Amino acid sequence: MLKVDFHTHTRYSHDSLTSIEAFINAARRSGLDRVVVTDHNNFRGALLAAKAAPELVIVGEEVQTSEGEFLAAFVTEELPRGLEPLEALKRLKDQGAFISISHPFDPQRSGWSQRTLDLVTPQVDAIEVFNARVIRPVYNQHAQEYAAALGMPGTAGSDAHHHSEIGCVYSVVPDFTDAVGMRAAISEARVRGRVSSPLVHVYSTGVKLARRIWKDL
Repeated sequence: MLKVDFHTHTRYSHDSLTSIEAFINAARRSGLDRVVVTDHNNFRGALLAAKAAPELVIVGEEVQTSEGEFLAAFVTEELPRGLEPLEALKRLKDQGAFISISHPFDPQRSGWSQRTLDLVTPQVDAIEVFNARVIRPVYNQHAQEYAAALGMPGTAGSDAHHHSEIGCVYSVVPDFTDAVGMRAAISEARVRGRVSSPLVHVYSTGVKLARRIWKDL
């Protein structure tokens, strides 16, 4: 069985300063077997991390659509921000990516209308049922109930923006090597971990503000 964090960020996200080296070291210290790097609308950091630690890192992307966000793993083509949900979904499917939906019921971060969520959910591989950065645990509960009602499997992720968060939440799944194997493995996933302190949002908000002032951060 593998310990997999499905949702993480590096300095290639606008709200994180985690270097590739610090990211990899933290993932190894946390005991993860695999970690999906899902920076916002780019996979530059994921490619660098996968090159440095190919046995550990899976290339992914968190794709901000015109509504909510998709989490994708085994990405081979970067998607831009702001695509219509169905267009983003098609592009991810065309490259064979594993697709889940980020924090679907967190009102501060979801962005999905219920109509669109109901439309896209049957077309993805999983729903993020445990996100460590939710302000209220009930948002994860709603995601778990929604997934269960649809018979959908769930992913779990730290949504780490600071290296200390990596691996605080993860899924335990059977071994896999590619997107097809991940789809099979996720049906047996077990969630482990804890919700992060709300103070982690102070860090990522501060990073965003700092980068507006110091462009070279």
